[in-house]
Amino acid sequence: MVALDAMEKAAEVSLVQAELNDFLGTVIKIRGNVDAVQAALEAGHAIAKTFGVSPQISLISRPEKSAYDKGILSRQERSPLLEQNVVLESSPRSPSSLPEQAKPMTDSPSYALGFIETQGFTAVFEAIDSACKAANVDVVAKEKLGGGYITVVIKGDVAAVNAAVQAGQARVGALGKLIAAHVIARPSANVLALLPPSA
Repeated sequence: MVALDAMEKAAEVSLVQAELNDFLGTVIKIRGNVDAVQAALEAGHAIAKTFGVSPQISLISRPEKSAYDKGILSRQERSPLLEQNVVLESSPRSPSSLPEQAKPMTDSPSYALGFIETQGFTAVFEAIDSACKAANVDVVAKEKLGGGYITVVIKGDVAAVNAAVQAGQARVGALGKLIAAHVIARPSANVLALLPPSA
């Protein structure tokens, strides 16, 4: 989500698919003109590196039709273990079609989403509780990512989400492993569209 937001804010690109793999990685497939895609890839790569991972990027200029249709695009799959789809496709939603929890603040220039990712349920439960007690925020979703990794997504105004993420992040250390914590101010349309429909 964080890399996608950075990519969409860096250049005029559109999301094709996001796909989860079995080893906790995600591939984000975008399209646009070559210069825009290159700028977006560089922005996404830079922000992903701040999370301590080694992201890989690739730009395919004018992909061959058969390769694109039958190799690059993925058909929909559902993970029975995670109980969710692993191929996410996005068409930006109008505010009226967003998940109920995302609606109230999308028109606000100070709207933000916060993410706290942990390894372990006890740690994520404490993070959610601490975040909600620290500031006026709402929980949008809790997503299982496999391997014990869980991400909680909160929303509110930027200052509240920052305070909540800091409080949740601080609580995780004693109970589990903090994987990542981040705030996206004014999330892009495709980030909002990728929020779980049940959120």
